[in-house]
Amino acid sequence: MSARTYVCRLDELDPERGVPALAGGQQVAVFRLADDRVLAVQQRDPYSGANVLSRGIVGSVGERPAIASPMYKQVWDLVTGECLDPAGKEPIPLTAYPVERMGDEVWVLTP
Repeated sequence: MSARTYVCRLDELDPERGVPALAGGQQVAVFRLADDRVLAVQQRDPYSGANVLSRGIVGSVGERPAIASPMYKQVWDLVTGECLDPAGKEPIPLTAYPVERMGDEVWVLTP
């Protein structure tokens, strides 16, 4: 069973920036892309252990939206959580969370 948590209104999210949120007891990083898609991944950087991914650099790897950690610069796919560049370490994926938009509202689903 999933928990659905209201995060904010879409217009409260700046494009290409992340915000931290608490969804279903999980710390998540929520990102609004330039095309208005909203994606969410875990907030905890698995390499540093710090809850900082919402402060990461949003970009892309080819056509894949991505986030680079502000700590050690590992890069992940924002849709799948796949580690695209482990910066010389073993790849560790992120948990990616489904996001629902209901009108102007942004909701994150967590297990």
